[in-house]
Amino acid sequence: MINLLAIAPALPDAPTLVTDLESNGLQVCTRATCAQMVREAVRHAPDLIVVWEPHPDEALFEAVRLLEAAVPTPVLVFTSDVRAETMEAALAVGIDGWIVNGYAPSRLRPLVQVSIARYRQTRQLREELADLKRRFEERKLVDRAKGLLMSARQVNEDEAFRLLRSASMNAKQRIGQVSQQVIDSAHYGDAINRAGRLRMLSQRIVKLYALAATGVESAGSRALLADSGAQIDQSLQLLDRALSRPTFGDLIDAVQATWAQVHASLVNVPVASRLAALDHDAERLLELSDRLTQALENAGLAPTLHVINVSGRQRMLAQRLAKLALLREGPTLSAGEPLPAELAPTAEAFERGLAYLREIPLSTPAIREGTAAAELHWQEMLAAVRAGATPVARVTLAAASEALLERFDRLTREYEQSMQLLMG
Repeated sequence: MINLLAIAPALPDAPTLVTDLESNGLQVCTRATCAQMVREAVRHAPDLIVVWEPHPDEALFEAVRLLEAAVPTPVLVFTSDVRAETMEAALAVGIDGWIVNGYAPSRLRPLVQVSIARYRQTRQLREELADLKRRFEERKLVDRAKGLLMSARQVNEDEAFRLLRSASMNAKQRIGQVSQQVIDSAHYGDAINRAGRLRMLSQRIVKLYALAATGVESAGSRALLADSGAQIDQSLQLLDRALSRPTFGDLIDAVQATWAQVHASLVNVPVASRLAALDHDAERLLELSDRLTQALENAGLAPTLHVINVSGRQRMLAQRLAKLALLREGPTLSAGEPLPAELAPTAEAFERGLAYLREIPLSTPAIREGTAAAELHWQEMLAAVRAGATPVARVTLAAASEALLERFDRLTREYEQSMQLLMG
């Protein structure tokens, strides 16, 4: 038996609606007002909602919209409203039957049945349209993901599709879902790399300022200092364009505001007396940049994005150790002597990062070669740190820290573009 929900005000011209429905073998579970429609539909789950409303208004249409969102149900309306615009509004919200100027009891059953049949047909068409739209959007995702894999791994289109399909089967997900993961990993991987560079540049700026202020390769240090500032400006602009403002805007703005303070200290010729104030502001810039980088890693929902974060952080740690060594006032250290307390935590963090990158399975010949070269530059840098504040040691320290920066720049890009990373 067809189960109906009747929506009808207690008006003199609609007293027999429920009786007429029931006389045609149709069961009315309850009678309610328009304001109660959604609540009663959720409670009774009717096959059809029958509405008697001589003068429908926006309240009816809003109730039908809420009904579609809460518990989709066919709706049949009997009305005295003959206006075409009202009928168009009714069709727009999904009303399945719109009968003007009353009804005859003998017509109720076929009108109920045709309304239910029309609803089912419309529902099927909507589902088919949604499926076509999903397939179209999925195809665009697959094409974009293939392009990323072709570029990252230097494979052709067929091989890129095979990789996506294989990952889809292994993960028991649609290929569109896997493609979206590839796209998201690439997007957040690039953003993490750029935000990680902000961390590194906060320390590199102080290192270069210290070198210039003490007359060590002064012209070259000032040129690299200007380049570092330009890199920060560019990274912030790119991140601001690429990332969601509602999600990450406050973090980007905080970095931008602190960078403005640091930048103001770089306008004049570097002098040793301004080093402490510059370093204080740069530490705040480091903290905020690290907060942004970590938020991006968490948002990416891919564990392998952590590799990019760790590799990028090595750049910062190398610059930080060089900075701390240049700011340190102390004697030369022997080869076996432990690093002093102000240097040891940074050096230990760098070595933990090296150990982590050596142990993870994510590796290619280029990554292995780059890691081995980085370890050699690290030993050179440690030797220069131990050599103290001599001009030769400072030059060696500057060169080794820049070599480490270049190596980990390459390694971070390699990790970012790695197939295993993108498919993680």
